Amino acid sequence: MIGYVTLGTNDLARATKFYDQLAAVMGAKRGWETEKYVGWTAGPDAPMLLLIKPADGKAATVGNGTMVALAATSKEQVAKIHQKALELGGKDEGPVGPRGEDFYAGYFRDLDGNKLCAFYSG
Repeated sequence: MIGYVTLGTNDLARATKFYDQLAAVMGAKRGWETEKYVGWTAGPDAPMLLLIKPADGKAATVGNGTMVALAATSKEQVAKIHQKALELGGKDEGPVGPRGEDFYAGYFRDLDGNKLCAFYSG
């Protein structure tokens, strides 16, 4: 249902380095790239995550209550994504672990303060 999600950034080069390494952990690669945005996807029919400089020219800000959930293929991959985000300077927003019976997740903020969740359900 979701085609792509955009996250604002004030430093596209810095953010791109962060997400290049997270994408590698997930097996995703860059899909789109211009001077204003960079996007990653796990395949031609998979949703895309885009980092973008706001079109209005104003500073990117974090949406309160906004979060992007990154689907992992296993609990182990959840831990790897979360760990990589923290190694790259991201901030912990909730340690890796079970959240209910069939949901396993770790929460973090990227270098611009955007909140993300790596999760596995099953």
